[in-house]
Amino acid sequence: MKKSARALFEEAMRLDPEERAALTGLLIESLDPELEEGVEEAWVAEIERRMVELDSGSVQTIPWDELRVRLYGSSRAPGRR
Repeated sequence: MKKSARALFEEAMRLDPEERAALTGLLIESLDPELEEGVEEAWVAEIERRMVELDSGSVQTIPWDELRVRLYGSSRAPGRR
């Protein structure tokens, strides 16, 4: 018997956050399994560049609540009550 997407989602929500993140990555990869040449290396380089910026203090993170206000103009995300 096939499980519905909703049933699979509810089951996945019982996983710990790391397992959910891994599952998310696998699902996304399954949609477009063939990457263009050099894409993975480019992402690694970008991540490393950003880590260096964070470690050096040349950039700072923004808390999600503050970013949400900047993006949406209120303390609530669209569609949330």
